[in-house]
Amino acid sequence: MHLGFQIQTKLKNEQIMAPHIIQSIEVLALPVLDLHSFVQEQLQENPVLEQKENFSEVENQNEAPEREEKVEQIDEDFLNNFENLESEDFREYFAENQIPKRFEEKDKKLEALKNTASPQSSLQDHLYEQLYFFELSEHILNVCKNIIYNIDGNGYLRYSLEEITQSMEDEVSVEEAQIALAYVQKLEPTGVGARNMKECLLLQLEEEDKDYQFKKILIENHLEDIYNNKYPKIVKETGRSLEDIKAAIASLQKLNPKPGGNISSESAHFIIPDVIVTKEGDEYIIHLEEKYIPQLRINNTYRKLLREKNSQAKEFIKKKMESANWIIDAIRQRQQTLRSVVEEIIQHQHDFLEYGLSHLRPLKMKDLADKLDVCISTISRTISHKYIQTPRGIFPLKFFFTGSINKNDGENESRVSVQQRIQQIIDEEDKRKPLSDVDISKKLKEAGLDIARRTVTKYREFLKIPSSRRRKVY
Repeated sequence: MHLGFQIQTKLKNEQIMAPHIIQSIEVLALPVLDLHSFVQEQLQENPVLEQKENFSEVENQNEAPEREEKVEQIDEDFLNNFENLESEDFREYFAENQIPKRFEEKDKKLEALKNTASPQSSLQDHLYEQLYFFELSEHILNVCKNIIYNIDGNGYLRYSLEEITQSMEDEVSVEEAQIALAYVQKLEPTGVGARNMKECLLLQLEEEDKDYQFKKILIENHLEDIYNNKYPKIVKETGRSLEDIKAAIASLQKLNPKPGGNISSESAHFIIPDVIVTKEGDEYIIHLEEKYIPQLRINNTYRKLLREKNSQAKEFIKKKMESANWIIDAIRQRQQTLRSVVEEIIQHQHDFLEYGLSHLRPLKMKDLADKLDVCISTISRTISHKYIQTPRGIFPLKFFFTGSINKNDGENESRVSVQQRIQQIIDEEDKRKPLSDVDISKKLKEAGLDIARRTVTKYREFLKIPSSRRRKVY
C-alpha cells in the first residue's frame, strides 16, 4: 500500500450570481410596505443614499449651478478610474441640471400612523377588568384570575378545574373553584368560560324567555340533529310542531359559539395594494403605488469627495456608490417588471373586470413568462404577497393565475369560474328539493362542462357549501 498526496486539476461549471443581481431579486419579491422598510434601512446604513424630498427648494437652486459646473468638468480619466459606476442610470443621475422640488405632501409616516389601528386589549385583560365589579375575597379573586388565564381566544376554558387548582400555589378546593368559575361565566361577553359548545350556548340563553326550557332541550339533546338538518326527527322526539322548532332554531342561530372571538389580542392588519387599476372611459389605467417608496438619489457631497484625488475615503465612497446605484436600479426594475406583469394580467382578464368572476379566464405563470420573455421565477416573485385594487375589489395578484377545465367545445374555463357556476346553480335551486352533487354535475354537463361528481363535491366543500341534506328547507 502506497500513501501519499496527489494534486489534481478539475473543471466544474458553477453559476455564481453577482450581489446586485441577488439584491434585485430580493427587491422584486418585496410588497410595498416591506420595500418601504427596506429603503429606510438602506438610508440609515448607506450615507451616500438620500431622499430627494429632504432638500428645500432654496437649497436645490443654490446647488444646481455648482452641480452643472462640476458635471462639465468630469473628464475621461475620471470615468476610466470608475468605469464600473458608468451605468446609464448613474450618468443620468450625474447629468441632472436641477434637483426636483420638494414634494408638498403630508408626512407619510404620520399618515401611516394615523391609519394604523390602535393596539387592542386581550380577552384576558377585558375579563380581568370586570372582576373588580364583584366584591370577592382575595382568595376567590386569585382563583378567578387563574381560570381566566386558561381561557383561549374563542372564550373556552380548555382545562378542567382540577388541573387549574393543582397548578396553583395556594390550596383550593373544587367547590371554591366552581364558585370562582360561576363568577367568570357572568362576565362579558356572555358565554365566556364555557367548557364546551353546549355549555357556551346554554350560558347565553335568557331564563326569562318563555321558550327557555324548549331551547335548552334543543341544545342539550339535538345540536347534532340541527347541524345535519334532521328536523323531522326533532319533531318526532320533542312533540313540537315544525314551525316551533324552526322558530327556536332561528333564535339559537343568533347565539355566538365563539364569544371571545370578537376581542383579539392582535392588531388589525391592513392591505396596501401595490397596484391600483381604475377605469377611465373604456380603458383600464394602471397606477403603481409609489407614495410609500421614497425617491432616492446620490448625495452630492459624496460625489464631490469622490472627485478629489487625495481623498483617503475614495475606496469606501466608491463601494457605497455602487451599492446605492444597485438599490436605485433594483427599485426601478421592480416597478417596470411589476407594471409589465400587471398590464398583461389586465389585458388577459379584461372580461373579469367587466362582468365578474364567471368570466375569469385560465392563466398560467409559464404562459405569461413566455410572453414577457422572462423566467417563471420572475413572475412568481413579482406577484408574491402583492395585492391589486380593481373596480371589482382588492385581490392578491396570484388570484388571477388559475388552472383550467376543458369544455366540450374545446375551449377552456378557469376553475374559479366553474366554482362560480356551482355557487350560482345552488343559489337558484329549490331549497325544498336541493340538488345533489350528481344533479349539479349533470347541469354542468348540459352547459358544456364535463365535470365528475367528486370534482363537484371538492369545489362545493371548498366554497363551504353544505350538502344537499343540510341545505334542505322543511
